[in-house]
Parts: sequence; structure tokens; C-alpha cells
Amino acid sequence: MKRKYLSIIIFLLFVIQISAEDGSKLWLRNDTSNHASVTCNNKSQTATIAVDELQKAWKGVPITLTIREDCSKGEEGFCISSNSKDITLSAKSPIGLLYGAFDLLRRQATNENLNNIDISETPFYSLRILDHWDNLDGSIERGYAGKSLWKWKDLPSNISDRYKEYARANASIGINATVLNNVNASPKMLSSKNLERIKVLADIFRPYGIRVFLSINFASSKVIGHTKTADPLNPDVIAWWNEKAKEVYSLIPDFGGFLVKANSEGQPGPGDYNRSHADGANMLADAIKPYGGIIMWRAFVYGNHDGDRVKQAVEEFKPLDGQFRDNVIIQIKNGPLDFQPREPYNPLFDNLHKTKMMAEFQITQEYLGQSTHLVFLSPMWKEFFDEVSPSSMKAVAGVANIGNDTNWCGHDFAQANWYAFGRLAWNPSMTSEQIADEWIRQTFSNNEDLIKPVKDIMMSSREATVDYMMPLGLHHIFKADHHYGPEPWGNQKNFPEMWKPVYYHKADHAAVGYDRSSTGSNAVAQYRHPYDSIYDNIKTCPEQYLLWFHHVPWNYKMKDGQTLWNEMCYKYDNGVKEVYLFLSLWNSVQPYVDADRFAAVENKLQQQLENAICWKESCLLYFQTFSNMPIPSDIKQPKHSLNKLMNGKNK
Repeated sequence: MKRKYLSIIIFLLFVIQISAEDGSKLWLRNDTSNHASVTCNNKSQTATIAVDELQKAWKGVPITLTIREDCSKGEEGFCISSNSKDITLSAKSPIGLLYGAFDLLRRQATNENLNNIDISETPFYSLRILDHWDNLDGSIERGYAGKSLWKWKDLPSNISDRYKEYARANASIGINATVLNNVNASPKMLSSKNLERIKVLADIFRPYGIRVFLSINFASSKVIGHTKTADPLNPDVIAWWNEKAKEVYSLIPDFGGFLVKANSEGQPGPGDYNRSHADGANMLADAIKPYGGIIMWRAFVYGNHDGDRVKQAVEEFKPLDGQFRDNVIIQIKNGPLDFQPREPYNPLFDNLHKTKMMAEFQITQEYLGQSTHLVFLSPMWKEFFDEVSPSSMKAVAGVANIGNDTNWCGHDFAQANWYAFGRLAWNPSMTSEQIADEWIRQTFSNNEDLIKPVKDIMMSSREATVDYMMPLGLHHIFKADHHYGPEPWGNQKNFPEMWKPVYYHKADHAAVGYDRSSTGSNAVAQYRHPYDSIYDNIKTCPEQYLLWFHHVPWNYKMKDGQTLWNEMCYKYDNGVKEVYLFLSLWNSVQPYVDADRFAAVENKLQQQLENAICWKESCLLYFQTFSNMPIPSDIKQPKHSLNKLMNGKNK
């Protein structure tokens, strides 16, 4: 009898182990034991992948995949039509078939009715790219999910299975390009040995429609090519880059091009030789143009001169408008500072009229709780698209949050931001609610008792984070070294002014906030009308940007009648209350989530709550030393002293 019970226990443990989830499947959790009827008139590797995906996971009527030259949806688009007996998926190219296959499987996984459908899709942007800030030693700058996926020392002979899974995941959401390495690039990335390794990755990614790009160090010709200079107008430098381009494209014929961070944060660039950004970008653009390559030149260029940091991109690039080659795209961060929880849009988008532009978002949560806090970023990106027309840009890039952790992103919900970036890059008119609904259904289940509370968490998470970190336009008051946790008192002597929190909040006994109005730094003048006048007037400036643009008295009356100080107190308190609510909502879905992922997310939420409380207490106690006003009595009072918080509690 004991032996019988032991056998049952062992069997149950085995079943539990099989059904446990570790997050490694992302949103691609389809049952792959099906044997669907799928036919295709194309035998390319990409079309074969599409057929295989459908054969394994499709549960419906037979599907016919067909390449049609007259398909009007471009090289990557597709059309799907169905009746009660079969489905036809057509496209102009094999990659369109693959995108269409994943579209069908997504609709199936989200319980969409697929009877008598007539669907056509085409991506809004032709370039939808992930920027990896990975280094050759396996580290990731601003990476919070383990080491790099790329095992450079193992390549080219030993190939990780995750390379194919990475490509498959990206193809499933329409991402079609990847920059493999950090924008603070090592010149060694362009060595012949490393190019052979990169070729292997490019060959794996190609059938999934993904082109490889590289970040480059502008001084590479001097460092590894032994030219005497890196001056972009020097004939020897030009010749070296021409030869390097020829080498790269001989190995990877569909290589995408180069991403360049130049003359920013100490990186070399054309400015070192009194040349312009256009001089540097055009030299590189000329080298790769014969092969169809592009140069993505970053506009993150602060630190080259004094003055308000948020104005520097416009000051450097506006005079160069129209001087860049047609295969150069200026890559511009969504906000003018540095991926803060909330920023107004970057005014450089208003100042380049003859130059191609692309937006750069940050999927990795450098300033948003990293891989500890649950923050769904789609509402932030949609906020940007509400202010900057998607059609004004040629492409979008996202700084990846991917590492070699089992669940890819460090936090199971951080996967939703990878997913959301891909979906918005394909179609920026999608709503955050639609994207969250898709992701939840594919990642967890179609159970409505799970979907509603989880969606409530996701849709509230970004605003809650702004509230408990930096409400009302406060910005860049993080701990300066790792950007996790609050440090509004930061005034380190060994840091540049533009890294110090006190530089941004400007708190004194009279007021708080950075005056960027026409009577201050006049950053408002860089915006198109009517934003210039709206932001300039303290009465019309949106309160979410108030302290970004104005130095505001502590007793200033807000729109709801509260003083600025009281409003700040209530915002911080509300952010903490929201995280309490997230924990409660997450606990309510425990019956519908596997034990492993439930426990992992609950643990992260507990850490997020502790950190949110730390943000609230640190900021209110610190700013109270200037306002000299009491924290409202109906708000939970801080339990720690400011001295304790400043000396280690918030680390």
C-alpha cells in the first residue's frame, strides 16, 4: 500500500513538473502537437518555416499558402481570407507568409472568430529594429536579465538553440532587424574574427526576416585599422571604411548597416576633428550605399557644451538639416533627456524637415525599476505617438530588454514590453488595451477572471510608477550610478553637473522645478506651435510636465485647488497605494496561473512595493526640507528618517 501511494506521489510530482512554466516560451505557448493540413506553392526556407509553424499549432480548417506577385501589401504584408472549408494566406514574398502564419496563430490563441474573415496587413514602418547594448565580454549595459544571448567565444562553431528562438519570437511580432552590440561600441567588433561570428548569427536570423546591424566606434579605423586619424574627410580613413564595408558585405550580403553614437558621453566622433555630424555620417553612408546599407546616427549628443541639456540635440542638428545623405536616418530618443518615466516629446522631431528621422524607445527599464518593477510601457509610447505623428518617421528602434535569463527579460511581465514594441512598430495605431489583451491571452490564458485584473494592473502600472517616482514633471532624481532608487539630494562632486539630481529639480525654499520657459532656458521655443506657447505658460502647461518646464512655488494652487506641495504628497502616496492594489489583484488570479510564475511575479511585486515606499518617503522628506510644509494628515506618514534613507535604506 505504501509503495502504491509512493508511486502516485511520484507521478503527481512528475505531472506538476511537466506543467510548471518558467517563462521561456514567451507568448508562443501554442499546443504544437497538431497536424494541420497546410499546403504552399513556395519552397523557400522562410515559407517552409511558416508551413511548419502552422502544421504544428493550427487547429482549424486546411490552409493554403500562396505567393502572389500581384499582392498589393508590399514585400512584408499579407492577406488572409476564409470560408467554412478552408483558409487562404497570400503574400508577395515568403516573409509575408511567415508574418501571416504568426498572425493566424495569434488570432487562434486569443479565441478570435476566424470564420469568413477577410484580413489584410502591412507594416507601418519598413524598419522595426531592436538595439542590443551587449558587449563582447558578455555584459549588457543597462541589462537586467542576465548576460548577453550572444556567446561570442563559442561562435562560430558552437551555436546556441536560443538564437533561433530569439529570431522566431521577433518574427512573431514583426521585428525585422537587430543591432547586436552596444552603442558604446568596441572597435574590435569590426575585426575579421568577429565578423565571421556575426555571419553565423545573420545566417540564422535571415529566414525569419531579420537583418543584422552593428554599432560601431567612430575611431575604429584609427584603433584597429592603424590610420593616423579618424577624421571623416581624410582619404586614408575613407579608404579604410570602404574596404571594411566591402569585407562586411562579402560575408553578409543583406547586412543592414551601422548604428553610431558619436561625440556623446566621451565617445569619439567627427567633432574631434572640427567636423560636423553630417560629415561623419555621410562618410560612412557613402561607404555602405553601394550595398544598400543605412546609417542610423544617434542624436543623443549631450555634454559637448554648457547650457540646458535638453536643448542640445536641436542646437547641434537643426543647422545640419538637409545635409545628410539619403541613406542616413537620425535616431532620436522619444524625449529630450534620457528615457525618463515621463518626458515631453523630443523637440528635434519638430526641427528636422529635410532629414530622415526615427524614434528610439527604451524597452529595458533603466529608469523604470529595471527587472524588478512591473511597468507596462505601451501607454508611454502611445503618449509619444499622440504628440509626434508616426508618419513623420521612417523607422522605430527599441533598446532591448533581453538577456540569457530563462524567461528572457528578468521579469515575466517585462516580456510584454518586448511584445508591445513589436506590435506598435508594426501598427502604431493599436491601443495599449488591445496589446495587453493579446499578450495576456497568449502568455497566460483566455480566462476572463484572469484577463480583467491582470489588464487592470498593466494599464495602471506606468502612471503608478510616475506617481511614486517623479510626478508632476520631476525628472532624473535617481541614484546616479545605477539609476535604481531615489537620490533627490544627489550632488556628487565627482559627477558632471548634468548627472546630478539637484541640477534637474532646482529645489529651494521658494520653489521647485527647472525653468525652461521663455524667462528661463527657453527650451519651450524649440517646440512647434501651439506646444511652445502651451508649455511656456504655467497656467496652460499640462500638470504632468509642470516641473519640467517651470520653477513653481510650493504654495502654487493646482487645478484641483491643492497646493503644489500637497499635490506632490498625494501623487507619491497614490503611487504606493496602486502597488498595494497590484498585489491584491495579482493574488486574486492565483488559481489561474501556474505556481512558478505566480510566485515569481508576487515576489517582484513585494520588492516593487518596498521600493515605491522608499521613493515616497525619500522624496517627500527631502523636498519637505525646502517647502517647510507638513505632509497631509490623511497620508500615511514616513516610518524612516531622512538621514536613514540618505545613508543606505534606499540602496
